Amino acid sequence: MRTMLPFWQRILLTVGVMLIASFIAGIISENLFGLALPSYVGGLVGGVAAIPVWDLLKRIRPSEK
Repeated sequence: MRTMLPFWQRILLTVGVMLIASFIAGIISENLFGLALPSYVGGLVGGVAAIPVWDLLKRIRPSEK
């Protein structure tokens, strides 16, 4: 029987995606507009990026050995 990824692995990967998305959004904002991205906007970008990742990770199942 195949099970989903453990909860802690999904949380870890989702948080990683949130941080990376926020960081990239900050870099793009700095390069395009010359302004620092406010932290709440970075959090919003990271949160929006995390939603499809969380859904995808719920569907991924480890391979059977």
